[in-house]
Amino acid sequence: MTSDVLAGKVWRFDHDISTDLLSPGAYAVDSVEVRKQHVLESVNPSFVSDVQPGDVLVVGRNFGCGSSRETAAENLVALGVACIVAESLARIFMRNAVALGLPVVVCPGVHESFDDGERIEIDLASGRIVNVDTGAELQGDSLPPEMREILASGGILAVLRAQAGR
Repeated sequence: MTSDVLAGKVWRFDHDISTDLLSPGAYAVDSVEVRKQHVLESVNPSFVSDVQPGDVLVVGRNFGCGSSRETAAENLVALGVACIVAESLARIFMRNAVALGLPVVVCPGVHESFDDGERIEIDLASGRIVNVDTGAELQGDSLPPEMREILASGGILAVLRAQAGR
């Protein structure tokens, strides 16, 4: 596998998952270690205890809607989530995720093509999504080279540090 290809176990969530569900306001000023313990707790209470590094979220429409909390994406990164594949994403969430090094792919039909626990393969360069368990293939939006460079570097701060020679 190249660095543009990701694979993992699927966690499937429905439509309209807001930044409030990803980063509850009651923990807004806490450390990332505390905040990450409350990700999606009202949607799936076992998510935080069961998610493993490299797992992938497959979600419905309007993922990351709501406020522009950068901590929503930061918490997912801290939990080790490898990628989010969505029917559609809130634009500010997508920008925050990429800036923090979390790949996000838009793929029509993905929500109905996966169940919890199935295995997914994602090619960021081509946008090809495969359900490894069923063999179903979908075509999502590919990520431009510049965006993949930011992701491969670990986020925009890493890119800027490299450009500054630090």
